[in-house]
Amino acid sequence: MSAALDLTTSKTDDPLTAKRQLRNAFGQYPTGVTVITATARDGRKIGLTANSFASLSLDPPLVLWSIDKTSPSCADFANAAYFAINVLAEDQIELSRRFSRPSPDKYAGVACREGIGGTTVLDGCSACFVCRNLMQYEGGDHLIFIGQIEHVEAHGHAPLVFHHGQYGSVAANTAYS
Repeated sequence: MSAALDLTTSKTDDPLTAKRQLRNAFGQYPTGVTVITATARDGRKIGLTANSFASLSLDPPLVLWSIDKTSPSCADFANAAYFAINVLAEDQIELSRRFSRPSPDKYAGVACREGIGGTTVLDGCSACFVCRNLMQYEGGDHLIFIGQIEHVEAHGHAPLVFHHGQYGSVAANTAYS
C-alpha cells in the first residue's frame, strides 16, 4: 500500500490521519531496539523501550535518544545524572515489551547489574552505553537527550530490530561479502 502526504503545502482536515501516515512512513525505516535505564533522583529505577537512539560523535563519544514529552518518566530522565542505553539482542523481545508498558516494577525478575552513576545495565544485551546526561533539546513533541559515553560494552549478540510495526532480526547479505 502506497500513500503520500505533502506536509508543507496541504492542511488535512484529519490531523490524526496525517499523524498515522507519517508514523507509517517512519516505520519503513528499520531501527534497533533499546531499553533506556536510569535512576530517578528519589532512587527509583526507571526504564523505557526506545528506538530513537543514534550515535552522534566519536570525539567526544556522544549518543542521542528522544522521549515523548508526555511520557510519565520524561522529567525523571531529564533530571537523572546518568542513563544507560541497552541495545537489545534478538532474543529479548519480551524485555522490549516489558519496558514499553506501564508497570509498578519493570525490573522484577530481570537479570541486571548496577552501572556507573547508579544506572542499570541489562544482562544479555548486544551492547550497552552508559552515559553522563550531558544536555537536552526541545524537538517538537519530544525531548532529545545527548549523552557522553563513559562506559561501553559490546557483546556481539545479533540485535533486535523493529520494522513496520514488527520485531525482526538481521540477516547477513552474503552476496556482497
